[in-house]
Amino acid sequence: MKKKEPSFEEAISASSLWCTAWESGELSDEVLADRVSELLETINGARGFFVFSLSSDSPLMDRLPDALVFVLRNTGKMVVDLTAKNLVMSTAMAYQHQQDKKTIQQVGSERIKRRCIDLLRLLEPYLVKDRLESLLLATEDSGKDVKFFSTWNYDNEQKKEIAMVINSIAEN
Repeated sequence: MKKKEPSFEEAISASSLWCTAWESGELSDEVLADRVSELLETINGARGFFVFSLSSDSPLMDRLPDALVFVLRNTGKMVVDLTAKNLVMSTAMAYQHQQDKKTIQQVGSERIKRRCIDLLRLLEPYLVKDRLESLLLATEDSGKDVKFFSTWNYDNEQKKEIAMVINSIAEN
């Protein structure tokens, strides 16, 4: 029997439920990792997991269990891609919120950015390096990610911020 693929919304809801259960001690690190690995089998599941885990008040991404790091690392390119894109988007938004003097939104975007940086440092280094190099090229209006950048209409200042953050990861 084929499993039903979760919708984006269902994945967010499941992630919320599981993170809450994990946080309260009702779900072990290993069971959480198993459940997340099921979400990571589809792009909607993975997107939903990251939308919730990166942006919520759940402490999961601030103290990732080893079992979950193992799952995220072994999922490979999709996790690296989603994390790197979330890094780009949160960096651009943190800058924009700062310019607009929207402190609360800036703090939220900065938290997502920090969580993405921390996660990228735990993932497969060669995959991360390749993905970040590609995104760095897009800050100069070159390469395969130009379309992604133009979708979000990043201005030159946002691109400079994105390049700075990407370069800071490479330096550390």
